Amino acid sequence: MSYLALLLLAPWLLILGWAYFAYPKSLPRTAARRAFDWTALLIAAASSVALAKLGFDAAPPPQVGAFGRASGAIWQQVLPALLGYGACVLVLLLALLLRQVVWGRRARQGGSAGR
Repeated sequence: MSYLALLLLAPWLLILGWAYFAYPKSLPRTAARRAFDWTALLIAAASSVALAKLGFDAAPPPQVGAFGRASGAIWQQVLPALLGYGACVLVLLLALLLRQVVWGRRARQGGSAGR
């Protein structure tokens, strides 16, 4: 049950990973850039899983409340989903900015000859 929230988010995280990997088309597609992209995607996936697990462990276990036994149990799925999604987006955003700085500079230096 600890990875249920991440499993439900997996399709959207895969779409974000694909979008990161495929765009922008204007940057040069070198072997170094592909290695950087794969590394960023692996770090994003690992951080998503790690923070989702941490969120599940940190969420308070459900206790008997005013609405019955399951009162408050939703947070054991919401918190891991939020943390896992946030970790993935943060890593991909930082990688996107770093990739733009490194390979965007090379694209400007090379002009249109690299296309």
